[in-house]
Amino acid sequence: MQTTRTARRERSERKRNTLERLGRERDIWVSTAHPDRGPHQVPLWFWWDGHAVWMCTGEATATARNIRDDPRVRLALPDTFDVVLLKGRAICFPAERVPGEAADGFAGKFGWDPRTEEAAFVYLRIEPETVLAWRGETELGGRVLMRDGAWLG
Repeated sequence: MQTTRTARRERSERKRNTLERLGRERDIWVSTAHPDRGPHQVPLWFWWDGHAVWMCTGEATATARNIRDDPRVRLALPDTFDVVLLKGRAICFPAERVPGEAADGFAGKFGWDPRTEEAAFVYLRIEPETVLAWRGETELGGRVLMRDGAWLG
C-alpha cells in the first residue's frame, strides 16, 4: 500500500475544509441497519443547510424503512483519502410536511423537487452528533471535530 504524505492541518482548518465540502459536494453515503437484514448503505444526493444534512428518498425504500425503525445513521463523503464521517439521528419528513426552506434548498441545488413527483418521497434530516475528518495517516490523531453535537476547538 502506498501512502501519500500531506501536511497536517490544524483542527480549525479541518473544520473549515469539512464545512466547505459539505456545502459543495453532491453525494453522501448513508448507512442504516435493519435488525434482521443487517447493514444497508446507499449514496444519496444531499443539501447542507449549515447545521444539518438533508436528503430525499422514496418513502418505501430500505433506507426510509430502516430509519423509521432505528434513526441512527452514519454518513460519509465519497473520498477515501480526504475522509469526512458524520454520525447522527435521522428525522423523516413526508414531502408534504418538509420545512419549505429545506425542500427549496434541496430543489435549488439539484434542479429537482420531489414534492412535485407522483411517487411518495420522504426527506431525511440529520444533525450531526459526531464529525470526524482526516487526510491520510498524518491526521489520524485528532480526527474528531465534533462530539455530542458541539464543534471542538
